Amino acid sequence: MEKKIKDLTIDELELLINKTVHKAFEDISEDILALSSEEYIKSIEEAREDFKKKKTKTFEEVFSV
Repeated sequence: MEKKIKDLTIDELELLINKTVHKAFEDISEDILALSSEEYIKSIEEAREDFKKKKTKTFEEVFSV
């Protein structure tokens, strides 16, 4: 079943658009940072390697829950 939006106020639509644009800007900013920083790219590669080797902690381990 396809979801539809009904009776969306102008303020709600504006907020939705603002959040969408903000998220897109964050994503683009991260891409620009990655493309311009060798250190940033290296840190991503290291994090991916840690993940592959299961050298990560669960949410529960990090927050003791």
